[in-house]
Parts: sequence; structure tokens; C-alpha cells
Amino acid sequence: MLRDPVPVRHAEGRVHPWLAESGSWTGDKEYTLKLRQGVTWSDGKPLVADDVVYTFELGKMETIPYHPLWEFLEKVEAVDPATVKFTFKEANYQQFANHLYSRAIVPKHVWDGRSEKEVLDGLNEKPVGTGPYAYHSHDQDRMVWVKRDGWWATKALNLDVKPKYIVDIVNGSNEVALGLLLQNGLDLSNNFLPGIANLVNGNFGIKTYYSKPPYMLSANTAWLVPNTTRKPMDDPEFRKALAHSIDLKTIVEKVYGNLVLPASPTGLLPQWDKFVDKSVVSSQGFTYDEAKAKKLLADAGYRDRDGDGLVENKDGSKIELELAVPNGWTDWMESIRVISASAKKAGINVEPVFPEYPKLVSDRSSGDFDLMINNERQLSNTPWLYYDYLFRLPVQKQQNTVNFGRYENERAWELTQDLDRTKVEDVEGMAKITSELQKIHLDEMPVIPLWYNGLWSQTTSTAWKNWPSAEGSAPKNPPTLWRNWIELGGIYTLTNLQPAQG
Repeated sequence: MLRDPVPVRHAEGRVHPWLAESGSWTGDKEYTLKLRQGVTWSDGKPLVADDVVYTFELGKMETIPYHPLWEFLEKVEAVDPATVKFTFKEANYQQFANHLYSRAIVPKHVWDGRSEKEVLDGLNEKPVGTGPYAYHSHDQDRMVWVKRDGWWATKALNLDVKPKYIVDIVNGSNEVALGLLLQNGLDLSNNFLPGIANLVNGNFGIKTYYSKPPYMLSANTAWLVPNTTRKPMDDPEFRKALAHSIDLKTIVEKVYGNLVLPASPTGLLPQWDKFVDKSVVSSQGFTYDEAKAKKLLADAGYRDRDGDGLVENKDGSKIELELAVPNGWTDWMESIRVISASAKKAGINVEPVFPEYPKLVSDRSSGDFDLMINNERQLSNTPWLYYDYLFRLPVQKQQNTVNFGRYENERAWELTQDLDRTKVEDVEGMAKITSELQKIHLDEMPVIPLWYNGLWSQTTSTAWKNWPSAEGSAPKNPPTLWRNWIELGGIYTLTNLQPAQG
């Protein structure tokens, strides 16, 4: 599917109408959406209310990631071809607002009649969407899109994407992306690339959003996720000791060369700073402190009984933990080597492992892991999305998108639901609830926030110029097209480009 969100959301926090002209709560448990007139699919057919209804009703299939929507959505219906009415069992304002701008709308006339298995893993050889590009061709290492003549948004929103073709190159590693970039084989790379300072300051013609550290905008939080169903990660005191054992400064400075920022102890992205309770962080936050980590371990009953410098479990059994990241993700691979080394200095035996990505995904879903790094959730309209990621209950046999550590805290989940039922305009009410969630998080430490992954983006100006940049009058939209960022303003990158020559 192409991602065709109902609105587009810019990084500064404003929502701009996109496929919809307007929407509002027309009752305590009723939301009415008006679609924009003249929107067409890439096959020429009009976008109508039935497409929106069909898309949301797909979520009734249990395998669809947004299936939990139907826990509080009662029905969705087309009032007329341009009007959709949502009726709720309960009004979860935060979650529904997130669906409004992030839900990919699909064409009913293409998808209707497909079985759940076909929807889940069937081939979509010629995708149809409402975006500025239509499917052109694909091969093993690329997908090619061609600019649509008469794209509806050119007239409706005064938007015109400049490149005629978008060639999305598949690469197997960061090193491959670096090689292509240095050979002018890429205009835009959204991979992590090591040695950015040398690339930006050298004579390579490569630019980033900032010309100095951290070079990139912040995209998401990298979390250390302990499997709380396994000993000793089921012990909050052990998890807190582990948090204090992590030499984050070395990761930020040595592994990333100051390309990333250390995360707030709350894990909330910088864009959500107004929801961070500074007093909670001051009293309950954590930092790298080897002595504190050792004291927490000793006070909780973890001792080095055999003199090898590593503590054992309370029952005397060995602690042998594996910390996993995908093979080929070089920045994360180096980062967990640092985590392993500093944890061992504090007495915690952690070994880095590098499974292939499909195996890691399978293991984290089934709970077959000790520790892992994850950054599943991106920036959104609300910090609710992060707390839903951390605390969602009940724990399922397969945890596919949330609560990979299988942490169970009924109070935290109740507060997350209370946050969901708070209107997005009620900033004070949201801050009160998020403060309570931060207290639980820092007291229990079910996940450990590490750093903010950068919004990886490196550009060359051989073919195109006027890329997003913090400098001068350059565009300020996100210069990234992956993981929903095209909805978060990334589409404007393509509309603002200018040919480098002629």
C-alpha cells in the first residue's frame, strides 16, 4: 500500500488537511469527516467515503496492526460519497487523532474481496494510491515510481513534486549506501552512515540537515528492552542497576561522533518536552554511574560469589544475558559492544549478539530473547503513542508492535488509557497523566531509554538542490521518506526540490 494519510502533519506540530477537508467531534462519541473533493487514485478512480470505511473495517481482521482500534470503535459508515461518520463505544481522542493522520487509506475497488491471508501477505504487484507518484516498475534491488500527470493536490493544495521518477534503491547495509552516495549513485540516503563529520566537512558534496553536531533531527528513541519474564530482568532493581551501568556518553561521542543526542530518562522525544516532568526526572532519573549500579545490585542481593567480577542471581546461578541487534546495523552493533563492556565493569554479564533481522523480529514477537534494542515508534501527534508502546495490556502470545518486554503493570495501563481519553487540546490534563506515567516508568524501569536516533538523511546536489536544511531560507520540512515521515512533512521535500542545473 502507499501511505495516504487523512492529514499531513508537519514536524512543528500542526496538522494540515490532506485527503480530508475537515473533521470534528459531532457528538460525545461521534466524529464526522468530510473528504476533499476531486481526490483521485493513481488509476484515475475517485477517492470516496467507501474507501475510508473499507480501510478502517479491514482492521476488524485480527492480523491487521490497527486491529485494537475496534476495541473502542463501534462502526464507521459512509453518509454520502464525501462524508464518513465514526461512532465509538468510548471516545479515545488521542488514539483516534493518531489514526486520522497516519492511517493509510486503500482503494476498496482494488482490495475488496481479498481474504485475510491475501491482505496480510499477498503480493501487491501494482499498488494504487492517491500520492503524487504511480507505480512504474520494480526489480530485486529497486522500486520505480513515475510522477502522475494531473495529480489532484497540484490544483487543490498548490503542490507540485519536481522529480519525474523516484527510484527507491534497496541496499543491504549502511556500507552499501555509503558507497552509492560517494559515487553520486544516490541523491538522498536515509541510512545511518558512520563518519558524518568527515563526509560533511570533506570534499564529497554531501550535506545534512545541520552542518554541525548533531547533524540530524531526532527521529525516535532507541530503547534497551529487557524481557521482564526472564530472571533477573523480572526484578525492577536489577533493571535500574542495568540502566546505571550503561556508558551512554561513549556511545554518543565515540560510536556516533555526536550524531545523536542522549535521550531524556523519560524517553520522550524533544518535540514532547512540554510533557516531561522535570521534578520527576530530577528525583528519579538515572545516569551512567558504575558505583550506583554496583550498590543497587548488592542491595538487591546480587553478589559475585566466585570472584570473577560478575554477579550471580540471588539463588547463586550464573547470569548470562544476550543483547541482540540486527546484523548489519553497524551503529547499533558498536553501541551494544559498549553496553556490554560497561555492564561487565558494573558486574553484569551481557554479551552482544547479531542475529539476522528476520530472526530478531521473530524472537522479539515470541519473547525468545533476553535484551534487545528497539525503536519501533516514531514521532506522532501525542506521547500517548509511546506509552501505549511501553505498557499495552494484555500481553499476547505474539507481541508484534508493542510491549516487547512483556511488562505487566495494570496501573500504568490504566493511566495510558486515561491519557487516550483526554482531548488533544487539553495539554494540562495530558501533562498530569504523563507525569504519573513517568514516575512508574522510572521507578520500575521496564525499558531503558538510551539515545534519540537521528532522522538519518544525507543529500547530494549533483542532480537536485534546495534540500531541507536548518540554514537560511532552505526548506525546514523533514528530509526523510521512510517510516511514516512522508506524512510528517517529508512530501514537501519533493515539492521544494530544484534542478541543480538548467
